[in-house]
Formats: sequence, structure tokens, C-alpha cells
Amino acid sequence: TAIDLAKKLKPDLALMDIKLKGDMTGIEAAAAIKEHVDIPIIFLTANADPATLNRAKITEPHGYILKPFKDIDIHTTIEMAMHKHGKEKQMRDENEWLKSLGEYKASAKHFFVKQKQGQIRLNLEDVVMVEALKDYVTIHTMSDAYKIHSTMKEIEKKLANQDLMRVHRSTIVNLNYVKALKGGDLIMEKAEHQVAVGGSYRQALSERINLL
Repeated sequence: TAIDLAKKLKPDLALMDIKLKGDMTGIEAAAAIKEHVDIPIIFLTANADPATLNRAKITEPHGYILKPFKDIDIHTTIEMAMHKHGKEKQMRDENEWLKSLGEYKASAKHFFVKQKQGQIRLNLEDVVMVEALKDYVTIHTMSDAYKIHSTMKEIEKKLANQDLMRVHRSTIVNLNYVKALKGGDLIMEKAEHQVAVGGSYRQALSERINLL
């Protein structure tokens, strides 16, 4: 069968006639092949009615060639299909790699944040504070601020470090950058930023700092 051949030969591409001899249509064969082999599929068909095309779309083919066709039609469609499939595979591989980078690693001393210019590396020790607003958080260093889509719970886990401490439901601070205490607030070194300490966090904070 076409499926067995694809699994055995592992071709770079499949040209599939929608009408096949036997019980299985080309559309069904294409769907089965894609479950086992990651290759682009191009359909050959003399029937371009909407119902047939809609059934074929489910298999996400990389092209159609209508009968009767010329050699240039096959050459052009194959070239475009191979290019598109290559780009798709590259994007999938990159997404998987970025996903692995985003997984929590307790021993890491740095992390990456996504910005317009790409993935920017930050050291944990350079984080002054983190502020949350709805589904976004802003990571502050002494020189910059980085806004990313995340929750405070996720950030608290990923930035686990003995110097970083949550002092409010929407704020994490680096204790090394606390310049002064003012009433119930912390004064941070960055632009004299004043941070309120939440009531439920005060006891834990008092156990981390020394007063003379």
C-alpha cells in the first residue's frame, strides 16, 4: 500500500492522485501517510469541485495540480511545496528549542526574555525588581525594563533565587537592591523606587533582613 511504501522508502515528497484504485481514496491515504512520515503531499486531481477540495484541505496538502497538467506545473508546484515544508519544519524545530529554553531550571543563573530584537539574556543577580499588571510582568534592571506576557506565579517559580523575594502580590524585589526602609515600604536603588510590602509578606521579610 501507499502507506507501507512511504514508511519503507521515506520519500521527500508524495504526489497523490485523489482517485485511487481500491477502497481508500487519495485523501484518506494522504492522511494516513502523514501520521507516519513528515513529508509534503501534493494532490493530483481532475475534479476541482468545492466538496472535494474541502475534504482534501483536512490533510493540509502543500499543493494541488489539476489535470491535464504540463511538466512546468509539476516542477513549480514541487519546488514550492519543498520550500514551504522546509520552512515549516524549521519553524517547528525553533519553537521546540525555545520551549525547552523556557522550561524551569533550578540551577540556572540567567534567563532569556523575548523582545523585538530577539531573545535577550539577563542574569538573575541583575534583576532589581519585578512588577505585575494583569497578564504582564515588567522585569527591571538598573538600566532597562522588559515587559513580557506572564503571571506572577510563573515568574516567581522561574526566577527562584535566594536574593529574590516576593513582598507583595504584584511585586518581587532583589534584596541586594533595597536601599532603605521607609515606614512599611522598601526604597529600591533604581530611581528611588518605592515598593509597598503586603501584610501577608511582612513576617517573611522581617526574617530576611537585619535591623540594628
